[in-house]
Amino acid sequence: MSLYGMKIEELSGIGKKRAELFKKLGVFSVGELLNFYPRTYEDWSEITDIADVEDGAAVCIRASVHSAFQSGFTKTGKYIAKTIVTDETGACELIYFNNKYIDRMLINGNTYRFFGKASNTFGNVSMIAPTFSPDSASTEVRPVYNLTSGLNNNTVVNAVKQAINLMPEKINDPLPEKLREKFSLCDLKYAIKNIHFPENMKALETAQKRLVVEELLVLNLGLRSLKSHKRRENMNALSKDYSDEFESLLPFKLTNAQKNAIKDCINDIKNPEITLNRLVQGDVGSGKTVVAGSVCYSMIKNGFQTAFMAPTEILAEQHYNSFKEIFKNIDINLALLTGSLKQSEKDRVRESLKNGETDLVIGTHALITDKTEFDNLGLVVTDEQHRFGVAQRAKLLSKGNSPHLLVMSATPIPRTLGLIIFGDLDISIIDELPPGRQEIDTLLIGSDKRVRALNFIKKEIARGRQAYIVCPLVEEGEGDLASAEEYAAELMLNYFSDIPVGILHGKMKACEKEEVIRNFAENKIKLLVATTVIEVGIDVKNATIMMIENAERFGLSQLHQLRGRVGRGSEKSYCILVSDSTTENSNERLKTMCTTNDGFKIADADLKLRGPGDFFGSRQHGLPELKISSLADTKNLSLSQKIADYVMKDSQNLRDDAYRGLKAEINRLFKTTGDSTLN
Repeated sequence: MSLYGMKIEELSGIGKKRAELFKKLGVFSVGELLNFYPRTYEDWSEITDIADVEDGAAVCIRASVHSAFQSGFTKTGKYIAKTIVTDETGACELIYFNNKYIDRMLINGNTYRFFGKASNTFGNVSMIAPTFSPDSASTEVRPVYNLTSGLNNNTVVNAVKQAINLMPEKINDPLPEKLREKFSLCDLKYAIKNIHFPENMKALETAQKRLVVEELLVLNLGLRSLKSHKRRENMNALSKDYSDEFESLLPFKLTNAQKNAIKDCINDIKNPEITLNRLVQGDVGSGKTVVAGSVCYSMIKNGFQTAFMAPTEILAEQHYNSFKEIFKNIDINLALLTGSLKQSEKDRVRESLKNGETDLVIGTHALITDKTEFDNLGLVVTDEQHRFGVAQRAKLLSKGNSPHLLVMSATPIPRTLGLIIFGDLDISIIDELPPGRQEIDTLLIGSDKRVRALNFIKKEIARGRQAYIVCPLVEEGEGDLASAEEYAAELMLNYFSDIPVGILHGKMKACEKEEVIRNFAENKIKLLVATTVIEVGIDVKNATIMMIENAERFGLSQLHQLRGRVGRGSEKSYCILVSDSTTENSNERLKTMCTTNDGFKIADADLKLRGPGDFFGSRQHGLPELKISSLADTKNLSLSQKIADYVMKDSQNLRDDAYRGLKAEINRLFKTTGDSTLN
């Protein structure tokens, strides 16, 4: 019988009551117990002399019980027992609460190892309830497990020891021997033994690497399989590519990276066996919209309608105006569909979509309402992918007969994470900026230098330039941070009393925001004080300074997006980060902004400092739960992708018998998400 088929209560010392506690931790079988990895370890091999104990440190001391326990009760009725232990360098007081048998467990005169958090107050060392074992005990690196009320660590340790003893002499390893040898990974039995009870720290590292890489490999291969299963027959194939004709309409030349992204899309759309399902990812200002425009143009010239969905009305209007300029002398009908349009205008646009008169519609969530219907929708484009849920994307796709999907994101995702976050999409990366884009100088200052920064902004405005100042909050009284409205009023009254200052935030009505943006774009407003509503959707080439207050409150990727609002013209541009934060993490993040303009390097730094959460949003829901690995572990994530490439090349769809175990692990990992993977 498989250990996964053996119930946890079949182990000695695990009755029905304890079995229920294990089940709370997600452990129902002996096999699952072997995969219930420790959350941390206590290294008992590093002995600290009592004289060297630092206050608040977790340490292991080797000491002899020096005196009999003194016991009594505290004022609150707790039983308390104290003793003194000593080594050659000093003495340490041990304090135990509610343990009436401790004097029988620690024998006066015997030597033990004690592990726990120590305090050292003016040379008086003490430890409260440290764990202990005879000095002769062999285990030096000890596991510590996640627990639930009523279950202690020793119970889990004893159960795991039994489970390991039940493992057969030879176990089926999901990773074949040739693969383990090629990528220097230990076998599964060694890994399981040493992840729970390491022979030493080196053995623990070896075991961790094997199990982490295997889990990430299984996730990687499973997502690749999901992608191939989601391939659909192409119901909207192109008969002719019009990419060159589109480029001839532009007043500039496309970069090679843009051309390659367009080629990727067109090749997918021309393939009769698949539907375009692609992410075009590029840094701020890399020209993703033009790539989308080219693909839309080819679809329209082949007789299909296209829909372009943006996350905000500001961005939708910007795209509409850009495309209107490109197609001004071409027989292509464009329409804008947003929530703020008059009902009569919305009705007119929807009627033109339904009867096929409109070729390209640019809009917001108004596109996915039930009232919006299409005659022949062949392509859906979504901008700023991370701002749309999977359900919203699916709703728009349902309005056509298996239309192609092109998603765009200006939020650089670390290359190692791309496959995981967008597991169901192919990826094209635009890693080249158009000629003439200026590198932005980024400066980090404290609030004591704010006046100097404001004077610098004033000089730039006097030269005919424009500037942004970003504040995290909207209204006075929302917190201790700079308020956009309050700050704007102060600037208007004091520093910029002779300069037109505008304000923009998310709580304003759409028509008010539109008017402010239009006035800023037309240079009627010289300084725009705003919240992060300007993160996307404003393209003013004359703006050369971005000043961000309380910069430590933003993630690196968000700061990079905000910085991308300047440097869009030919003039030298600057980003000024204002922060009084003294935390090491904040300073490290902000210094990263000052050292590079490369969004992908910034994304890598953000991943290491903040973890992968910011990159997922709602997409994280539905991914299988990882037991030992982390998506912030870029080194092993990269190795797992390398191994996945090798496996797919070695055995298409894992058909070889050598990969039967790996196939089973993929299905086991993905069973909780409801996705079928490999059959």
